[in-house]
Amino acid sequence: MAGFFSFYRDERLGLVPCDRLTAIPFNPFKENSMPKSAASFEIDLQRVREDARRHPELGPITPGYGADRETVLKLLNDALATELVCTLRYRRHYFMARGIESEAVAAEFAEHAAEEQQHADKLAARIVQLGGAPDFAPESLARRAHSEYREGTDLADMIRENLVAERIAIETYREIIRYLGDGDTTTRRIFEEILAVEEEHADDMTDLLDDGK
Repeated sequence: MAGFFSFYRDERLGLVPCDRLTAIPFNPFKENSMPKSAASFEIDLQRVREDARRHPELGPITPGYGADRETVLKLLNDALATELVCTLRYRRHYFMARGIESEAVAAEFAEHAAEEQQHADKLAARIVQLGGAPDFAPESLARRAHSEYREGTDLADMIRENLVAERIAIETYREIIRYLGDGDTTTRRIFEEILAVEEEHADDMTDLLDDGK
């Protein structure tokens, strides 16, 4: 059989060696080992410049924006409601935590509440960036939020309710990330960052439940 760096073919198959070709070793660790065409990627700068001047009032929304802006704004506002409801629930649980282990658990609740508020701020800022208005209306927060506002009856129940809420947020945010794809990479990245923290929160709540058994 031919060697790895040779163009010769197996003579047992009746093929003549390609002795007129020069074998060029391929080094997979050498940068640019495969030739690239200089014309493989080009930007029509004239068109981009003209488009940028055509609708400056749209800010970051350029013709290359591939998502439906109104849909993205709704997703962001619903996620904003979710984060605000989670903030309120964690805050209540922080103040209502009682029992022998309540001090450490309450500290965890307070930390999560602060991080959920940071998520809400990020989402609100992105909504404004896209030309929308963040919806902070209190009367519709619970209806628009993905997770529910459940107070819990005791410390273990509070932990459990927060865990369920985190699991809901994790699943819905994954769906949103899949929907956004390459259409709005900035918003997708925001959701990916938030998702990573929500997964940490769920892990924290699981640990607290296990410790209380």
